[in-house]
Amino acid sequence: MGELIALVGAPNSGKTTLYNWLTNSKFKTVNYPGATVEYSIGAMIPELGPSKDVMDTPGTYSLFPKSADEVVTYRALYESHEDRRVSKIILVMDGTQLDRHFILASQLKAAGFTFVIVVTMDDLLRSHSIQLNTKVIQDYFQVPVVLFNGITGDGLEKIVEVLDQQMTKVPELIKPWSETQIAHEVSVAKTVVQKALSKSTETIYEKTARYDRYLLHPIFGLGLFFLIMATLFTSIYWVATPFMDAIDAGFSALAEMTGQYLGEGLFSQFLSDGVIAGFGAVLVFVPQIFILFFGIGILESTGYLARAATLIDKPFSLLGLSGRSFVPVLSGFACAVPAIMATRNLSSNRDRMITNFIIPLMTCSARLPVYALLLGFLFHNQPAWKAGMSLAALYFGALVIGSIAAGILNKILARSQTSFFMMELPLYRQPRWKMLVHQTLSRTKSYVVRAGPVIFIFSALIWAGSTFPNPDAPTLTERMQTSYLGQVGQVIEPVFEPMGLDWRVGIGLMSAFAAREVFVSSMAIVFNVTDTNEDTQSESLLKVMSEAKKSDGSLLFTTASLVSLIVFFMIALQCMSTFAIAAKESQSFQFALTQLVVLNVVAYILSVLIYRGLSALVY
Repeated sequence: MGELIALVGAPNSGKTTLYNWLTNSKFKTVNYPGATVEYSIGAMIPELGPSKDVMDTPGTYSLFPKSADEVVTYRALYESHEDRRVSKIILVMDGTQLDRHFILASQLKAAGFTFVIVVTMDDLLRSHSIQLNTKVIQDYFQVPVVLFNGITGDGLEKIVEVLDQQMTKVPELIKPWSETQIAHEVSVAKTVVQKALSKSTETIYEKTARYDRYLLHPIFGLGLFFLIMATLFTSIYWVATPFMDAIDAGFSALAEMTGQYLGEGLFSQFLSDGVIAGFGAVLVFVPQIFILFFGIGILESTGYLARAATLIDKPFSLLGLSGRSFVPVLSGFACAVPAIMATRNLSSNRDRMITNFIIPLMTCSARLPVYALLLGFLFHNQPAWKAGMSLAALYFGALVIGSIAAGILNKILARSQTSFFMMELPLYRQPRWKMLVHQTLSRTKSYVVRAGPVIFIFSALIWAGSTFPNPDAPTLTERMQTSYLGQVGQVIEPVFEPMGLDWRVGIGLMSAFAAREVFVSSMAIVFNVTDTNEDTQSESLLKVMSEAKKSDGSLLFTTASLVSLIVFFMIALQCMSTFAIAAKESQSFQFALTQLVVLNVVAYILSVLIYRGLSALVY
């Protein structure tokens, strides 16, 4: 193990960009010991010198922590980590907001830490003809100051060089500063920055201010926000369609070749009808998941995500929340697990509890394969925009349902203190497309890696359960009915019958509690989907679904039963990982269990009522 270096800085200061350059983006992200907050640690690339490990601490504004993230940074600087202590610090400061980051530098100096200052966004300063005299800052703090370009990596070697020249000192604890002391430091910071900069940085914010006049307008801004969200949610369906068709055709060809190569037999059926059909039914929706992650990444990297939180603050306040809850809620559209973890930065326990409760209602990426299948059936052979608009409606529907739930909790839970909303609005920046694509691919890969083993295990179990103990039955219907899965399904069928479903769909719903994506592969296996020369696997599944009938001879999949099924997936909490992280983050098993029971019971009741109501309208 080499020397341990800590990267410290305020949020959005460019700290993580520097970290990616230092480690070549090869690092691991884990929970800090004794906390739920994550941090990253990686080895510095060999080209930069002797072995060193770099720790990317959570963003902080001060050595006197007020949030869970800041507590972790504080502990990382003062406590041992894997039998090592942080020996030196790289303090990252945004060149366009130097005076706001001076407080942290002054506190590090007062505590006696060994640190160097790295100033980012220098390219932005130079583009506005603003010169930064680093010697002024260096003379004030008596530490080296290095300029760093996050796009080109210029300054990287200099950072390591000056860091190696610093003698390690043992820091000491300092008492929290008084308001008078902080006010004095702020005044001094402004004076020093004025000397260091050739002119004011206000010109940098002129373009951002012009955009914000429209994008943060209480009426026009909200309208544009909903338009942006609608475009994102709609594009998930229609932009992904050609890529989905290509993946579907590939899996169909693979299944056909497997069957031809291995010939007849149980092993051939297991591979083609079980494993390949199960994986293909789910992985065909990966392009939609990529587009979702990519879209959210654009909103975040351009600086619009913080504006959206500001816009939504007033509507959220009516629900007992603040705009700060919007970021975790929006993250819930990708995955509920990191979204719930993101609520740890909410200052109010009450806000955190309400936000944690409604996040599982957001349309996460695991629901996408299910919605795509069901909407594909409802709008089969119709223009893609219809299914796309319906998918957007489901996303907005999740926000409406979440708002109703938050409003109810707001009435139930007592308010102990008045929460306020304050968020730093970054400059509008053009996304770094290469990094954005890399992050999106990484997140998509993470989804596939996480879902893959679950899909394989359940595909194998469902295929075996629907095949044995009578694999040689004369008809498919007889084999399914006499199978282990069929016998279990017929026992639980009365539970799902009020929703307009039979035991086959019931098996899919039960398996979806392990992972929602498994529902699609379950349908492909239970209905024994085998593609023909004319049809891909998706087409074959939709065809089989259109012909599927209940025991009384009526169609299984009707508008009423499909809408009922969609409503169930919208509300039900079917993710055990979400249940586990909710219990961990809330530090209350009772909270997580209540959430699990309430959401699933409400989902079931509403699904039954909707099926009954729509069926009555038809007849």
